[in-house]
Amino acid sequence: MIEHASVDRRTFIQGVAASAAVMAAPGVLAAGRRADALRVGVIGCGGRGTGAAVNALEAGDATKGTVRIVALGDLFPERVEGARKGLAEKGEMGTVSEKNCFTGFDAYKGVIATDCDVVILATPPGFRPSHFKAAVDAGKHVFMEKPVAVDAPGVRMVLAAAADAERRKLSVVAGTQRRHEQCYLEAMERIHRGDLGKVVGARCFWNQQGLWDVEPRADRSDMENQVRNWLYHAWLSGDHVVEQHVHNIDVVNWAFQAVPERCVATGGRQSRTQTKYGHIYDHFACDFTYPGNRFALSMARQQEGTDGRVQEFIHGSDGMAELSSGSALITGAKAWKFAGKQRNPYVQEHIDLQGSIRGGAYLNEGKRIAESTLCAIMIRMAAYRGKEITWEQAMNDTEDLMPKVLQFGPNPQAPVAIPGEES
Repeated sequence: MIEHASVDRRTFIQGVAASAAVMAAPGVLAAGRRADALRVGVIGCGGRGTGAAVNALEAGDATKGTVRIVALGDLFPERVEGARKGLAEKGEMGTVSEKNCFTGFDAYKGVIATDCDVVILATPPGFRPSHFKAAVDAGKHVFMEKPVAVDAPGVRMVLAAAADAERRKLSVVAGTQRRHEQCYLEAMERIHRGDLGKVVGARCFWNQQGLWDVEPRADRSDMENQVRNWLYHAWLSGDHVVEQHVHNIDVVNWAFQAVPERCVATGGRQSRTQTKYGHIYDHFACDFTYPGNRFALSMARQQEGTDGRVQEFIHGSDGMAELSSGSALITGAKAWKFAGKQRNPYVQEHIDLQGSIRGGAYLNEGKRIAESTLCAIMIRMAAYRGKEITWEQAMNDTEDLMPKVLQFGPNPQAPVAIPGEES
């Protein structure tokens, strides 16, 4: 079992002295390593973790830089074996030795202890803060999937670890692939230079039908049932508004070059009433207030049979930008439509990370993804509690969603939040 130490989550403070471990310089791999050999460990071997490992190999191929997957870790042995088999099909560079395959709640420690240069963090988000801190403490470069926390204590841990990575010049890239997508990059360049005039507001959406689910089984413990069905438990996913909608909120923060001051939100659970859907909501709506009297309206929905929309709209005094994956256009005085070429952004983010590690422009996206994650957490807090939430309240919130002890066994499911009733 792993005890979830309270000192890490409730009393962890920023500004802690940097570790005495040898610090990594930008572009420098582990001591004695050839500069053209980048060794990658994967923590979390589900679809996204395995996909990110493939993307890392593809990035190496695209840049003619040697990349090898050297370690795999996951709570469940069958996940490790599935990833190992799939990656081996990519050739020698994806072949991982059995001795570098780790399972259990402490599998991340095994991966980090290998001679990998960079770790991919792709477990359910509840585990991300402690895994990120451990990777930075060990002097590893990091690719971490979004979101990077499910509560404010986790966000604070990520912010502190990101600051430590900055001091040590460890490269950090987050899985907000729009930040590496050419149509978004060109649109943001135009927005920031004033092609919309004064940016005054935004609307963002992640509306879709349902996602996968795993029915609970009587022969599995509470903990195992929840981890296998992690999307539907806030301690693991943050609720879908955090796990998924963080992408769109991050785009709004990018356009505004700011984080919100406060928000009010609503949400509920209309269609997800069965046990297999845990306790999370199936829809949210939010009104953010940003500095300068600007606003952003946000909507996130996962309900079968409903219309989908995954977009961001940035409104200015002289025009509007309409953004979505693979598409960007501006209407108004300086109309424009993206017509360029772009690489798969899931590969490009690894190209950018590897370039930073190899001595290119230094990248550390830890702070901004932590802030965007907190914005999504603000929505959940405001909707669950039925209260306005300020940025300061969210950042200093003490609610810790993680179980005290991580082991297979009892872990009572949280009740469905009722606005106006404190949990």
